[in-house]
Amino acid sequence: MNSLLNSWHPRLVQLANAAAAASGGDGAHDSNHLHRVWRNACQLLDDYPAADALVVMAACYLHDLVNLPKNHPERHLASRQAALLACRQLAALDFPSERLTAVAHAIESHSYSAAIPAETIEAKIVQDADRLDALGAVGLARLFYTAGRMGTGLAHADDPMALQRELDEKAYAIDHIDTKLVTIPGKMQTPAGRQLANARLLALTSFRDDFIAEWASSPATP
Repeated sequence: MNSLLNSWHPRLVQLANAAAAASGGDGAHDSNHLHRVWRNACQLLDDYPAADALVVMAACYLHDLVNLPKNHPERHLASRQAALLACRQLAALDFPSERLTAVAHAIESHSYSAAIPAETIEAKIVQDADRLDALGAVGLARLFYTAGRMGTGLAHADDPMALQRELDEKAYAIDHIDTKLVTIPGKMQTPAGRQLANARLLALTSFRDDFIAEWASSPATP
């Protein structure tokens, strides 16, 4: 299997890089993101020796072939579109045909917005590996990078903790931690993924608390 992975790895990276270049680039979904997702998946694969590592690796590197902005009206369709494109490109490279359906499912079901249940262990590993990259220090940087691209504010001027308002991640970046990111550990598909997610979430919630403590909600007294 290692020789098979070593053979396909550079070809998968090339496909992913070509798609990223064609899309104009997104720092939250660049080649480093894909490498991190695959590295996360390698950790999870240790617990599942029967899982098809080639399927997992292909899905890790090609899951963002179609990457639409979070506020795009067809965002929920992006993973399906990515799966179709991945299968076409892999078939053209003579990727093992018996694995294409599994790769497509893992790509389709990785997406949070698509809400497609992950039915195979390979799909569960890919989903967990991708979601882990939304947590921790890198996840925090990706959060604010994406918010900046969307023109989202840092926090509500007077109520950053949302004590007297509804959370609104589309308006305030810091709200994204409590509207979505805190829910990720409970939705992880593997025990190892859940453990890693809980550890990384601590970094985000600690930052959130420090941020709110420093956030000025009123002018200083002269």
